[in-house]
Amino acid sequence: MIARWIRSESGTSMVEFALVLPVFMFLLIGMIETGRYVRMAILASHAARAAVQYGAQSTFTAIDTAGMINAATQDGQNLPNWTVRPTHFCTNNGAVATCPTGEPSSTTAYYVQVVVTGTFTSLLNYPGIQNSELITSTAVMRVGSQ
Repeated sequence: MIARWIRSESGTSMVEFALVLPVFMFLLIGMIETGRYVRMAILASHAARAAVQYGAQSTFTAIDTAGMINAATQDGQNLPNWTVRPTHFCTNNGAVATCPTGEPSSTTAYYVQVVVTGTFTSLLNYPGIQNSELITSTAVMRVGSQ
């Protein structure tokens, strides 16, 4: 009777499943977390690009920081923990220079730069892995009509 019970294979698949299930769950949760992180990184990139496209329309929109912030938050789907920092700068013959207040010279080029920063927070606390990660995206574009 005991010899027959020792050679029995009736519960082996259940034991194998119980051993493999935690590994599969860990991989599944890891894929979900990676997908969430990539989605937020893509949203940050698109928000920065939308804001810089708004600011690069003219020299007037290049100094409209409220408009660029609004464009970034609209494109970024109003995600919390986002910081939008629009700036503008000029170059003169390829070197960074101060932007002229009057009529710009033909060698002066205006640029708009927008930095979007957000915080990704993990759904679970993994031992040895930090719970939050900073996501930053920068977009730079030359102002179109100068």
